[in-house]
Order: sequence, then C-alpha cells, then structure tokens
Amino acid sequence: MADHGVLIAIGGHEDKEGDREILKEVARRLDGGVLVLATVASHEPEGYFEAYEDAFKDLGVTELRELYVHERTETSDPDKLALFDGAAGVFFTGGDQLRISSQIGDTPVESRVRDVLSRGGVIAGTSAGASMMSETMLVRGSNQESYRIGDLHMAPGLGLVRDMIIDQHFAERGRIGRLLGAVAHNPRVLGVGIDEDTAAIIEGRRMTVMGAGAVYVVDGTDSSHSNIAEGSTQQALSMHDVKLHVLSAGDSFDLRRRRPEAARED
Repeated sequence: MADHGVLIAIGGHEDKEGDREILKEVARRLDGGVLVLATVASHEPEGYFEAYEDAFKDLGVTELRELYVHERTETSDPDKLALFDGAAGVFFTGGDQLRISSQIGDTPVESRVRDVLSRGGVIAGTSAGASMMSETMLVRGSNQESYRIGDLHMAPGLGLVRDMIIDQHFAERGRIGRLLGAVAHNPRVLGVGIDEDTAAIIEGRRMTVMGAGAVYVVDGTDSSHSNIAEGSTQQALSMHDVKLHVLSAGDSFDLRRRRPEAARED
C-alpha cells in the first residue's frame, strides 16, 4: 500500500489528445499545483516534455517542470532538487525502468519524490514509470507465451507500493505468462497487470481502476503447488490454485483483504 498520498500507475499509451481521462484525473488531484515531469526513464528524452506540456496545458496544471538526469551524480545538484520545491506531484514517463532505479534510487532525488508522496501528493507513472513503483520490478521476460522457468529478469524498484509487482502494456503484449512467473517466485506479492490507456489508482489500502482497458490481479497466496524451484530451465511453469481477478473501470480492489469490488451502478 502507498504511504499517505496517491499512486497512479498507468499501463502506457494513455490518451493525450482526446478525452484524456487519466491525465484529467492526475490534474484534478494536483488541484492547481506544480507537476514535476520526470523523463529519467528515457535514454533520449527529447520531445517528452513538449508532448505532456501540450496534453496538460488546458487541464488546470499551472506549472510543469522537467526533471532529467544523465548520471547519478546529478541527483545532488541543487537546481535539480529545487524542481521539487512546492511540487504537488511527480509524473514519470515511459522508457526503461532500470534507468529510473539505477539513476535515482537511494539518492536525494528519490527522497524528494518520497517527500511529495508523504505530504499527500501524487506520484504518477506510465509504462516504465508504473513498473518502478513496486519493491521488485519486472524488467524483461517473454511475451505472448507461457512462462518458462528462468526466462524472467527482475530488479529492485523504488518500493513506493509494498507487496505488489506491476507490469504494463499488459493485454496488448500478452504478458499474463510472465506475471504468473513473477508471482510464482514469491506468492506473497500480488501481480498487477495494467492495460494501455488504463490506470490503477492506489490510495491507502484500495486500488481503483479507470480508463479504457482492464487491470489484472494475480493472487498466489493460496496456491497449492508450483514447480518454480524444482523445474528445469525452460520448463513451462506449473502453478495450481491461483486466483485471477479482472477489473475494469470503476472496479476496485481491497489490498489488505485481497478482495475485488465491482463498480457501483448509478
């Protein structure tokens, strides 16, 4: 569960030109405050800031500031840290989640991000910016096929949310196999797969879904069997009694009780 503020994990390719439902929700929660746009995940960040500046310009975001670091040494730069002064939120763009964790993990910049969250602010992230929120993040793994033992690369994330691992571009890239593989490694952790143009909003002990697609929740708490430890490399995963919840817009999930709740009808 997130601490104090709100996390908005987006599955990538959120609408920036039409109704912009998810970006409107980010703007609504900022309530006119400053937003730091962190383009750290990209090896070539040119163009990201302008795209989001256009997307947010008429949504009530009064000031947008870009944060980018080429090397970890820059995370102590007073000018970089000053970007967070008075910030109501931080938005992490897509790219490579390893760039986020390796460049700002355990640095003064990460501390500033956590300060925003602890003050009740908004931390949003799309694609790689969503994956890095969990304690352990998925980095690589095959799409469109059953999980094969050993075919998964994970790394420490920023740990903004506990007991969860987040994957993105989920249905579009056929990532159910690798998410099951991640949960098999540690069934205590919930697997959360987020479709494109879809967001999982995590506030306190509740996760709520908005957007065009679905959020998939894999719960292995009560699984009765797995061959993850004994199976040979490249053997297909075997895992029994796993719960799968599929949530669409308006549905929510109690992270403490691990129970879904359908959207309320008007």
